[in-house]
Amino acid sequence: MELSSATSPSLNLPESRFYNYASLANATTAVRLLLITPFVFLMTGGHDAALALAVYTIALASDFADGPIARRRGTVTALGGTFDHTVDFLFVTSGLFAGAWRGAFPWILPSLIVVAFAQYFIDSYWIHRQGRLRKSNLGRYNGMLYYVPLALDIVIRLGARFLQPLLTLLVWGLVASTVVSIAQRLMYRTLSEDLASRSPQK
Repeated sequence: MELSSATSPSLNLPESRFYNYASLANATTAVRLLLITPFVFLMTGGHDAALALAVYTIALASDFADGPIARRRGTVTALGGTFDHTVDFLFVTSGLFAGAWRGAFPWILPSLIVVAFAQYFIDSYWIHRQGRLRKSNLGRYNGMLYYVPLALDIVIRLGARFLQPLLTLLVWGLVASTVVSIAQRLMYRTLSEDLASRSPQK
C-alpha cells in the first residue's frame, strides 16, 4: 500500500519510484523474462515437452500473479504495465518463432504479432504521447489467446495429437484477428487525425 505524505513526511520521491520499479510485481514479471531463453530452446527441439510444459506453466502463473500483486501492494505504475506487456510479447513471440522453426506454426503469426506490438508501442508513446500503453479490447483478447497455441503444441507433443486440427484453426483465427487489430488501430488513428483537422481553430 502506498504511503501518503501525511503518514510519512520523510518519504523521498526517488526512493518511492525505486520501490515501485523494484516491486514484487515487477520481480514476478522478471521471472517470465528469465524463462524466455530456456523456453525457446525447449520449443525449438521436438523433445522435452514435459519440461517445456513446466516452464510454460511457471511463466503463465507469473503472468496471472503480477497484476494482482501490484494492485494489492499499491505499486501499479505505467512503466510496470509496459514492462509486463513487453515481457508477454517477448515470451509469446519467441516461443512462436521457435515453434515455427520446428514447423509447428506458420511464420506469419509471430511476424504479425511483432508488427502489431510495434504499432501498439509507437501509437501509445510517440503518436498519442500518453506515457502509457493505449489498450484496445481486441488487442487485449489477442494478447491472452497468443499463449494458447504454445500450450496446445506442447500438449500435442505429449501425445494429444487429436488436438492438431484445433491448433491449426486457432492459429489462423489469430492471424485474422491480429490483422483486424492492426487495421482497427490504423483506422482509429486516421479517424482521430481527421476529427482533429476538422475541429474549429481557436
